[in-house]
Amino acid sequence: MNVALGGTFDPVHDGHRRLFERAFEHGDVTVGLTSDELAPKTRHEDREIRPYDERERDLAAELEPLAREHGREFEIRPLEESTGIATEPAFDMLIVSPETVDGGLRINDLRRERGHDPLELLVVPHERAADGEIISSTRIVNGEIDEHGRVLNRR
Repeated sequence: MNVALGGTFDPVHDGHRRLFERAFEHGDVTVGLTSDELAPKTRHEDREIRPYDERERDLAAELEPLAREHGREFEIRPLEESTGIATEPAFDMLIVSPETVDGGLRINDLRRERGHDPLELLVVPHERAADGEIISSTRIVNGEIDEHGRVLNRR
């Protein structure tokens, strides 16, 4: 099975790791990594995002051991638009989080319009931080939590 997922992954955290793990459980994985141009447009809050090459390097370091563990292949490709790679016919499954389900449904609509079978959408629940809130890159960048969801002391 060919599995797709996409995101900005800046920084990578345990919620992302859960997505990656589920993806590798199902097949070979292609990750669409938002381009420097697209990344700011996908944010709910305005914040600085590291350059593509830095994010790609860190993402590859996360994916390599998982791919090895599961006997799978992976590829990282730039995402230039939000519907990205998942509209291509080669994919069978799309990994989404609860807030990206609507995007997955839109991708399936585009696939049908293009004569492709819809993707199986696998919704992976959010990973929660120690305070019960969702682990997010924005919370990490803001110094609220670390990549594992531990609450950081604020002075």
